Amino acid sequence: MKKELLETIKIEDGQIMNIEWHNRRCNKSRLELFNEKKVLNLEEFIDPPKEGLYRCRIIYDKKINSIEYIPYTPKKIKSFKIVKSNINYSYKYTNREELNKLLENAYDEIIIEKNGFLTDTTIANIAFYTGEKWISPKEPLLNGTLRERLLSENFLILKNIKKEDIQKYSHFALMNAMIGFEIQKKITIKL
Repeated sequence: MKKELLETIKIEDGQIMNIEWHNRRCNKSRLELFNEKKVLNLEEFIDPPKEGLYRCRIIYDKKINSIEYIPYTPKKIKSFKIVKSNINYSYKYTNREELNKLLENAYDEIIIEKNGFLTDTTIANIAFYTGEKWISPKEPLLNGTLRERLLSENFLILKNIKKEDIQKYSHFALMNAMIGFEIQKKITIKL
């Protein structure tokens, strides 16, 4: 089966968001998986809709295979369940079967625990607030583009987080290309 990768890029009123970080991940993945040294600038392939909020979905391997623009509506999440798994999702593949299986029978969303530590949800990286700083898992499932940018800005600190540690934190946030950095309110996390 052909392994294709995916970049999901936020487009708002014609503006392409966080493109530098999507280019970095795309080109790093192409080099590591396909030994493709030719650097792509994704912005050259995007014809952004001029009005509204869109999810630009770019599917690629060595080259760009398809681009689509999907009107975006955020997923409403009120409950999370921590689920253990040894899943490997270090590249953003189009095939999400393993992630989708983990989500079955869960709450609205899951937080994946791997090797005793919290990693990500199926749609976003995570962070917890100590009251002074935001902590993100040292070993996420996927190095998200927004997470990488926030790390470079020293907004996030990396640390291993166990499910037992959750009660120490005052806030919980999700982050991805589409929702940005979003502090979760009125949610439950089932251990």
